[in-house]
Amino acid sequence: MMMTILLCAPLFIIFVFLILIYTNPRNKNLPPSPLSLPILGHLHLLKKPLHRSLEYLSQKYGPLIYLEFGSASIIVVSSPSIVSQCCHKTNDIILSNRPISLASKHLSYNFTTMGFAPYGAHWQNLRRVATLHIFSTTSIQKYSVTRAEEVHYIARKLASKCNRGGEYQKADLRTVFLELSYNLMMKMIAGKRWSGSSFDIFAANLLKVNVFEYVPILRWINGRRMEKKLVKLHGERDEFLQGIIDECRRNFKDEGSSTIVQSLLALQKAKPEYYPDDMVKGIMLFMFNSGTHTIALTLEWAMSLLLNHPTILEKAKNQIEKHVPQGRLLQDSDLENLPYLFCIINETLRLFTVGPLLVPRLSTQDCTINGYHIPEGTTLMVNAWAIHRNNDLWEQPTMFIPERFEGKEFVGNEGYKFVPFGMGRRACPGSSLAMRFMCLAIGVLIQCFVWERLGEELVDLEEEGGLTMSKVTPLEALYRLPPSVDDLSPSL
Repeated sequence: MMMTILLCAPLFIIFVFLILIYTNPRNKNLPPSPLSLPILGHLHLLKKPLHRSLEYLSQKYGPLIYLEFGSASIIVVSSPSIVSQCCHKTNDIILSNRPISLASKHLSYNFTTMGFAPYGAHWQNLRRVATLHIFSTTSIQKYSVTRAEEVHYIARKLASKCNRGGEYQKADLRTVFLELSYNLMMKMIAGKRWSGSSFDIFAANLLKVNVFEYVPILRWINGRRMEKKLVKLHGERDEFLQGIIDECRRNFKDEGSSTIVQSLLALQKAKPEYYPDDMVKGIMLFMFNSGTHTIALTLEWAMSLLLNHPTILEKAKNQIEKHVPQGRLLQDSDLENLPYLFCIINETLRLFTVGPLLVPRLSTQDCTINGYHIPEGTTLMVNAWAIHRNNDLWEQPTMFIPERFEGKEFVGNEGYKFVPFGMGRRACPGSSLAMRFMCLAIGVLIQCFVWERLGEELVDLEEEGGLTMSKVTPLEALYRLPPSVDDLSPSL
């Protein structure tokens, strides 16, 4: 009996070994991949900024590559044609989930917010509510006055620091744009301006690359400490958001809904089982997360580029002066006659997409992309930064040329060469709102002030690493009221 066991044991081990080899996804038709290390996988190849590091690997191994971040399987796409395959009807559904992490668990009401809920009935309901009550054409028009009020309010604050002698003042534009974006979101959500002392409570914590998430031993060592921080942050956010709901509920009136929370409370009143407070807070959280720092950083990049290209700034100013009567501040309704502002923002988004790798997706089953096998549970990263700077897709791709967007609409597969707001089912539903707000903000600042760099040197355009791309050096600039606006400063 013992001899039989001793003889069979090696055969059993060999059998198990062969099964593991056969079922290992590495042995299937995976996309090209660099050599990996045990435990770490390809993490040792990643450097900051991450989008540049991944672009280097894609240039070496192809527009679709397979990587292992520790125990996680990753594919990186940097080609519009392959992106279009990811958005094919079947693949788009398969790739419509989000990767699971401690941050997404604790900071998205246990995966129930629109940004991180799994694809299904709950997410579809959230998307429907957002489309009908927040980002519809009617809603965007409804909040046009609010957008203008907040942009004009910031212009007033800047103008109040200017003297009649026309001397230049210095502005910390990162802080200006954060205040502006938080004021707008708060005004739309609750009907009042942001009164918090910090803008960090809704920073993009969900989009940080935490190495410990991918390596089991590091997750065991650091996980509990990180989890405590996330639980504390969630508590602070939840208390803040619940306070807004409670205040709006006290002031709630059935006739008309002037704010987003009031609209959601009206839905809650009609169907309380479908719209509990946590769902309302989740929608508010989505708006704060996606509509504050991302907009502020894009505006900062746009002003940095305009300061480095004064002829483009002057061209935009001339178009505004041509179509907006002297003595009147630019309004949202004027934007239809100011297409160059949209070109400036689009070109900024092309060069400095704030989410250079978009928001990662997760495959829910095996699928095929570009002829390669993609296993279930693989994370998809689209390197929008690399696509937007591809020499084969764009003429002079590293140059700031807003004119390239004049009269241009990207349709069909060509649309996948410009994807700053994502693509497919999980594309950003608030892109139209964001575009109009950013164009209005840049337009009013160009109309009201003369802008200069702090010195002769160009504004530094070095970007920070991570899944959210900001400038390494916050933007500071000089500004003054021109003679044509000097008399209007009290009414700004």
